[in-house]
Amino acid sequence: QVQLVESGGGLVQPGGSLRLSCAASGSIFSINDMGWYRQVPGKQRELVAVIISGVSTNYADSVKGRFTISRDNAKRTVYLQMNSLKAEDTAVYYCKADIRTSISTGRDYWGQGTQVTVSS
Repeated sequence: QVQLVESGGGLVQPGGSLRLSCAASGSIFSINDMGWYRQVPGKQRELVAVIISGVSTNYADSVKGRFTISRDNAKRTVYLQMNSLKAEDTAVYYCKADIRTSISTGRDYWGQGTQVTVSS
């Protein structure tokens, strides 16, 4: 079994910072791309940031310059440092990872989500 467990969400004032973490555990052979997505009620889930093959990164235009994605391969953990938070960043944040459980078997796994609320 593979699990992704997120942590670090909460309530923060506009302009504040939060750091999200997502740790993968279980029967893992290798992990490829890891990323963060977010969703608000009534809207589709959207990409926030992704780290590709542990090297290159992509960000949604709305978070460029404010959010930073990083990864610790030894801990099988991906992070999202969120600075200068705005009310429109309020959402449930999910992590996703492309995980292989054997040399020939793999798929995307999702975490359970963590709520981020930006409000004064």
